[in-house]
Amino acid sequence: MSLDIEMKDSNFITDIIDADLAEGAVDGIHTRFPPEPNGYLHIGSAKAIYINAAIAAKYHGKFNLRYDDTNPMKESDEFVRSILEDLMWLGAEPNGGVFYGSDYFEKCYEFAVQLIKSGDAYVCDLSKEELAEHRGDADDYNDKGTVSPYRDRPIEESLDLFERMKNGEFPDGARTLRAKIDPENDNSYLRDPVIFRIRHVHHHRQGDKWCIYPMYDFAHPIQDALEGITHSLCSTEFRNHRPLYDWVVEKCGFDKRPKQREFGRMNVTYTVMSKRFLRFLVENGVVDGWDDPRMPTLSGLRRRGYTPSSIFNFVQRAGVSNTDATAAAELLDYCLREELNDSALRKVCVTEPVKVVITNYPEDKTEYFSLPNHPGKPEMGTRDLPFTRELYIEASDFAEVPPPKFFRMKPDGEVRLMGAYIVKCNEILKNDDGTIKEIRCTADLETGTGMPADGRKVKGTIHWISAKNAEDIDIVMYDRLFTIPNVASFTTSEHDVSEVLPYVNPDSAKKLVCAKAEASVKELKPGESVQFVRMGYFTPDSKNPGTFNRVITLKDGYKPE
Repeated sequence: MSLDIEMKDSNFITDIIDADLAEGAVDGIHTRFPPEPNGYLHIGSAKAIYINAAIAAKYHGKFNLRYDDTNPMKESDEFVRSILEDLMWLGAEPNGGVFYGSDYFEKCYEFAVQLIKSGDAYVCDLSKEELAEHRGDADDYNDKGTVSPYRDRPIEESLDLFERMKNGEFPDGARTLRAKIDPENDNSYLRDPVIFRIRHVHHHRQGDKWCIYPMYDFAHPIQDALEGITHSLCSTEFRNHRPLYDWVVEKCGFDKRPKQREFGRMNVTYTVMSKRFLRFLVENGVVDGWDDPRMPTLSGLRRRGYTPSSIFNFVQRAGVSNTDATAAAELLDYCLREELNDSALRKVCVTEPVKVVITNYPEDKTEYFSLPNHPGKPEMGTRDLPFTRELYIEASDFAEVPPPKFFRMKPDGEVRLMGAYIVKCNEILKNDDGTIKEIRCTADLETGTGMPADGRKVKGTIHWISAKNAEDIDIVMYDRLFTIPNVASFTTSEHDVSEVLPYVNPDSAKKLVCAKAEASVKELKPGESVQFVRMGYFTPDSKNPGTFNRVITLKDGYKPE
């Protein structure tokens, strides 16, 4: 099975791989994507997926999906399913296989015993707080850490205690297994890091078989080596972890050693990537679940109407480098708008309908006007739009007291109905509460799609729909979830995630009930986007039949650099 994902440009990662292949360091390329199933994947995850899958595709190699389920506290089968669904939707099907970190627990335990026997690991009795104090401040160069009083514990004693840890004799946090590296190293990750801890927690896959769990920094290089991963490509947050990665691979005695290399993380304006924060939004009802169309999750973007190609195009344009960067949310919209402008069929939908009655048109007559399915692509054909005596137009296309240079419908004014007649507003009927009941017009029935016989010019054109033939739909006009671009700056570990609540956009999901659309829209499926002329791009909602989500507006003025 081959991967249909293209890496268009060379970058520092391909340079590394080219050199490794030229030197004979590897004879094939094997990558992996190792998400922790404790939440849904987001747009930032798409960069890691793209890099690992596209690299494998470029070199005709293999790409694995491996769930990092070594911490059962917040992991679940729901997240496992959602991750695979996202990869399949993106077209990043793992041709190397699907694996679970938990399937390697026995191997990790065996390697841990091996390290104890070789004098490279020991059981430590320090509490979590004492451990933090002994390891020192990672950001303070002068605070190098302190040697654990248990560092020289006899090997046989550590072996006995570690087995008893596995057998469940000790409570959570009572003991840990630590690698014996260098307590005073400048890199805090090498200061005798914890590689196993006690947690009496039910595992979504292993059940209650284990009460000790390997740390990611210990398990991950072992898993990579066992699976034959050649290049372990991860984000820059793991750069300082790389010496520990190499230490584990070396001490465990692997002949074929995977190479870890880091690429820059991708943040996006007007949103956040932290699962901690996304979980807060879900659990506190700020959004309608992980797949809310306002969320930066891949499932939310899919439900909103974004396409895999637009997401990967966005990642490519944002760039692959070895430094972190923040991409503009407008760039993602630009990539999708560019695609939909080229591919989306055009349909008519009146989102906030006002009734118009053509008084000089027969009540029992229906005629059809031909409209293009795509104005720029004649090969996409046309469709026939029924025209009847009673129509609907947009409320915003009528002004009883028009502002200057208002060229749409107004009292005693003429306007062109898109693809059809020129009509003139003659009378406005209102309800008891003062709202408009209907607008009465006369049509110049000689105009059709042509110009008036007397040569007069009509500047305005508005869209319309036949009242008798319209399909009733609901619409959700989605906008940014947050009102400020740098909302991520409020989600650091020093801040309570609730502090961003004042920046949630109260108008991020505006529902319009009983919009009027062409009847053919009921044939559309979720993920099939259309342009409602003059209104934006829309797709059927996957959870609410009869509801359409606005994917993006027609224009926003953004131009990529």
